[in-house]
Amino acid sequence: MQLIRVQDSDYKKTYDLYMSFPENENGYMNNVYGYDYDQFLGWIEKKRDWSEGKNLPENFVADTTFVMDVDGEYVGVVNLRHYLNDFLREGPGHIGYCVSKAYRGKGYATEGLRLALIKAKEKGIDEAYLSVNKDNPASLKVQQKNGAIIHHEDDLEYYTRIAIS
Repeated sequence: MQLIRVQDSDYKKTYDLYMSFPENENGYMNNVYGYDYDQFLGWIEKKRDWSEGKNLPENFVADTTFVMDVDGEYVGVVNLRHYLNDFLREGPGHIGYCVSKAYRGKGYATEGLRLALIKAKEKGIDEAYLSVNKDNPASLKVQQKNGAIIHHEDDLEYYTRIAIS
């Protein structure tokens, strides 16, 4: 598997992947749900700027979104926030990910997160903050396979931390 920045990806394959995700599933928010292809291309241009910290909407932080590529098949996405603001520190954290239903149960989320942690380290992140819905034990297991500990919880979510060595 390799991670490819969305702005460097095959846009049509990336669009098809995103359209395979619901608007909100297990805490993963698909912000381009329902976009037509031209709207999607506009979003990719925004992501190009956001990955460089340019033209960020209010309360957003610089981030890079990657597609998970397995032998030319786009199986999922990973979003890496380069740093945290108060909302992200107390909520979603540094990394969010989603694997298309057709590819689940094959270890792709575990590997995608592992690769995202390498990218996080390159950004100077020593401890990654993540969150996971309590009704998504598979995603918690993905995080734990990558060294996550449950830092705290509320009624709906676990908030995990992964020390990056």
